[in-house]
Amino acid sequence: MGAPIRLRDFIEDTDGWLYAVSTYDNQEKVGCVLRYIPHSQGERMRQDGRRFHKLDFEEAYELIRRTKPAYANSVQRVPLEDVWQVYKPEEELTSICARNRKVHRLADLFTFPGGTLGCTGSFLCGLENEASDIDLVVYGKAWFSAQDQLRTLIREGVINDLSPEMWQRVYKKRQPAIPFEVFVLHEKRKWNRGEIEGTYFDLLYTRSYGDLENVPKGRGTVIDRRTIQARVTDASLAFDSPALYEVEHDEISRVLSFTHTYSGQALRGEIIEAKGVCEAHGSGKWLVVGTSRTAPDEYIISRSLMEQSLT
Repeated sequence: MGAPIRLRDFIEDTDGWLYAVSTYDNQEKVGCVLRYIPHSQGERMRQDGRRFHKLDFEEAYELIRRTKPAYANSVQRVPLEDVWQVYKPEEELTSICARNRKVHRLADLFTFPGGTLGCTGSFLCGLENEASDIDLVVYGKAWFSAQDQLRTLIREGVINDLSPEMWQRVYKKRQPAIPFEVFVLHEKRKWNRGEIEGTYFDLLYTRSYGDLENVPKGRGTVIDRRTIQARVTDASLAFDSPALYEVEHDEISRVLSFTHTYSGQALRGEIIEAKGVCEAHGSGKWLVVGTSRTAPDEYIISRSLMEQSLT
């Protein structure tokens, strides 16, 4: 196989099932989530005429449990020998732009080094429809340039910020354990989403191929559930998956978020409040947020940001 399989790629197994890659640890089995299966009456259709059904999260996990139990885990784990094809966002961007005007226009608004921009999600699989969001992927340090460029494009009116209705839609989709006003306060300074011609898009961070070492792996030994306040000492991987915050705290050395809602939630130097599960990892302790799909009682907020908003 060629380049390593990494976060936000898609894979197709030998049965033609399509999975979104959700981990970097894919040396023997690919960590992913089933998204589409071939179906004669499927609501999505590729250019070659093949139809597919899009599965929601619970439906995907139940189908895997019943039909491919060997793949079942906290995410699906597909052995490399069962991977028939790998779809890479950066490799397919040109063909996606050729068939979709909005993606083409959006990609052309940014300036990036070659190979650092891609498009994932339904577009990567060729299964987009008129309602599909655009999920742009930016690799490595280029992501921070993308963030700066998007801030400028929105402030200059080239790209639209989210409408109130779209913010409500995003909040409803995320189902976070924080109030709507607190959610939007944090989201608005992330500069990782917008609207183009009425279509919602995300800018998603993924590590470059040269930075795939030292990725947090596996679950630790659960100690308890707790809420902490801590100062962020490093937020350089706050938009990764899992989002990673190095913190200054008497016991906890890291706060990790496995839910996209709390990526980019705080900046270096800020005080955060985080509620999640404390795990032992070697001699250290990490606080893990997003231990279930919606994490209904887990969160990260920036106390510093909230205090600033009141002044």
